[in-house]
Amino acid sequence: MRSEQHAARLPDLAPGLLLDHPADGFVRVRGARENNLRNVDVDVPRDAIVAFTGVSGSGKSSLAFGTIYAEAQRRYFESVAPYARRLIQQGHNPKVEMITGLPPAVALQQRRGTPSSRSTVGTVTTLSNSLRMLFSRAGTYPDGSAQLDSDAFSPNTAAGACPECHGLGIAHTVSEKSLVPDESLTIREGAVAAWPGAWQGKNLRDILTHLGYDVDTPWRKLPKKHRDWILFTEEQPVVEVTPQRDRVAKPYKGRFWSAKSYVLHTLADSKSNTMRERVLKFMETGPCPRCGGTGLTPDALAVTFAGHTIADLNAVPMAELADIIRPTTELTESATASRKQTSGELNEVAVAITRDLLQRITVLLDLGLGYLALGRSTPTLSPGEMQRLRIATQLRSGLFGVIYVLDEPSAGLHPADAEPLLAVLDQLKSSGNSVFVVEHNMDVVRRADWLVDVGPRAGEGGGEVLYSGPVAGLADVGESVTRPFLFGNGSGGAGSLPGMGADGGPDDGGTRGARREPDGWLELRDISRHNLRELDADFPLGVLTAVTGVSGSGKSTLVSQVLAEVVGARLHPDTSAGAGTDSGPASGAEPDSLGDDTGGLTAPLTVGPVSGLDRVDRLVKVDQKPIGRTPRSNLATYTGLFDAVRKEFAATDEAKSRGFGAGRFSFNVAGGRCETCQGEGFVAVELLFLPGSYGPCPECQGSRYNPETLEVTYRGKNVAEVLGMTVNAASEFLADVPSAARSLQTLREVGLGYLRLGQPATELSGGEAQRIKLATELQRASRGHTLYVLDEPTTGLHPADVQLLMAQLHRLVDAGNTVVVVEHEMDVVAAADWVIDLGPAGGDAGGEIVAAGTAAAVALSQDSRTAPYLASALKS
Repeated sequence: MRSEQHAARLPDLAPGLLLDHPADGFVRVRGARENNLRNVDVDVPRDAIVAFTGVSGSGKSSLAFGTIYAEAQRRYFESVAPYARRLIQQGHNPKVEMITGLPPAVALQQRRGTPSSRSTVGTVTTLSNSLRMLFSRAGTYPDGSAQLDSDAFSPNTAAGACPECHGLGIAHTVSEKSLVPDESLTIREGAVAAWPGAWQGKNLRDILTHLGYDVDTPWRKLPKKHRDWILFTEEQPVVEVTPQRDRVAKPYKGRFWSAKSYVLHTLADSKSNTMRERVLKFMETGPCPRCGGTGLTPDALAVTFAGHTIADLNAVPMAELADIIRPTTELTESATASRKQTSGELNEVAVAITRDLLQRITVLLDLGLGYLALGRSTPTLSPGEMQRLRIATQLRSGLFGVIYVLDEPSAGLHPADAEPLLAVLDQLKSSGNSVFVVEHNMDVVRRADWLVDVGPRAGEGGGEVLYSGPVAGLADVGESVTRPFLFGNGSGGAGSLPGMGADGGPDDGGTRGARREPDGWLELRDISRHNLRELDADFPLGVLTAVTGVSGSGKSTLVSQVLAEVVGARLHPDTSAGAGTDSGPASGAEPDSLGDDTGGLTAPLTVGPVSGLDRVDRLVKVDQKPIGRTPRSNLATYTGLFDAVRKEFAATDEAKSRGFGAGRFSFNVAGGRCETCQGEGFVAVELLFLPGSYGPCPECQGSRYNPETLEVTYRGKNVAEVLGMTVNAASEFLADVPSAARSLQTLREVGLGYLRLGQPATELSGGEAQRIKLATELQRASRGHTLYVLDEPTTGLHPADVQLLMAQLHRLVDAGNTVVVVEHEMDVVAAADWVIDLGPAGGDAGGEIVAAGTAAAVALSQDSRTAPYLASALKS
């Protein structure tokens, strides 16, 4: 391993002194065995930008995060008082013999925001705290009103939340239009569609007749007073009713429910999903009428600063917010703060808070995030936007002498947005810190001071440090899969492994023939949502289309939301757009929703004429959401191949003689599983003052099954041993089991041969989850005329893995399907048949199609910020 050669350039010190004294400027790792790392020894310089590279699953994150950062965190917790340690969620103890020269570390890992509308840009950056304090201490209050605490300006607290919507800003209610869709019908004919059918509906009609209401006049002709009472009254009169439809009069006591009361009661109390889903159709969701969608109380909304309410300032882009507060920061004379003042906008508190706010906002503006508003819900942000928000927060902290460990900081970023990010990394280093980045973007890697390449392959085929040294030195490492992409000529893909993918699977390099021509067009007119305003968009059919543009330009809104919802509504008019998709597992789990996972209000969508929908028979959305939220979900269960495995075990003579069916070999149900760990294979070990950890179950030793189940073997392997196989190994072992072999082959084709069949879903990255979904789709019989929608499918993938992914996308198109990808990777865009570029900037300055056509044509556009980067990719 080459790191020792470069470490040798340091002053001539004895090996023992190098390990014992951190003054040489290196973090020295010895005997790292986390996950697939093979007793790794590596020296990494401090006060430098260090890039960790390697194919997906090679072990680079295990080294950077699982070993170096985890050890730094463990040492920090050792300095915390034992009682305080009990209150902190601690990490694991890394499997490493020794690390020397290790400063404190801060990790910025790639993860999505919490799926809740209560998590916003303001709460993530803590800017909302300062803004609330500004209104509390320096706002202008109405005459005679009391000064409010800062909590009163937060929709997430009891003091500040609107009592109607509980701070969400959204009201779920019913209206006459939703309850009575056809006003030409009479009540007897079913005008009140929300009421139940059969006997219950007739009962309510009979009660109305007894109360003197006309049930035989068209609804629209009834007096408004009567209509409102029938639909919205909270009264529940009980009257004696004699049914007119029975031969023999049988009077009974009947209770009346208004249509609104019936709908709300059913949603709150009914145990029947069918009934709940039925009445949900009559609900309307919109801004809360009491707070206007702000989520705040009237008292909070009555306070202003610079003529704006706090809701106004939460809604404007940060660039505009900076302009609003800047005049206050420039005040040279300020008054003393006093609670007796009705306005504190000119006092010293206002100046101090606004200056701090402006400094922190400026960091975000420098990172190109000025188009975001503080009230923007974090689940609607791209991974790149979330990453930059976290980096900005740390940059403002002014720490010195720490290691920042970043997980793909350029993920989700357009090349134009990556430039200011690189400047931030340089600033962190110049401030006296070390920056360790796990990175796949070769432009970022080239800017690093030092490179650690892990490989050569993934999973069991990786876990070795192939090179540690200055970036240029990797050119001499022939076994590196990263080398050809870093120094050009990346078409070879696997470097010294001709004909093989990075994981040992088949590799066709992602190559294909000439550019394909569209066989039709899907045309959408007058699209309006978020920053898309009366946009016209044309998507070619039968080809691969890449939609690109700077962050916040509207790409995901156009493709993952508008396009998918319009097509989904056409294919499944009786269900929501999300239900009109196919993106779930082969085993029949529910498909992923197309709506924003915000827990809040979906932005209104308006679309004009749409043509070409008749050319699409099916919609599939492949995203990076987890394939499961618990360790019980894994690759084998999601793809459905474990069903075939269990059937093979159940068909053995031993299983038949014992009366074992396929269910016996499931670790999710009682019978065959280990009851000590409930089939999870591990148990939590809680230590009072030390980090808790997970250990193999002492009963089943991590196998998940009880001894009787493990006594049944198939070709000499028990079911636990099969689950422990990698995809590559299992493809040979199960080669003559057709359904399993087909699944395993497609998994290898998308570069996942290194994963274990039983690998928990919680251990998979977003990129791995997306490729598992794509493989699940590829194993189905080809239908043609299917629209595939993918949002940044290359996020988290090494360039070699990108080639494997692109080969499969081209395969889908060649089978007669249409693929539309939102993408920032210029090599992918350059390989597309058609390119749509949005911009010219993010937020309100975006939302326009600035260029569309072939990659070569878009590269010549003078208005596109993508053009120069695309032109460079076409030349390489």
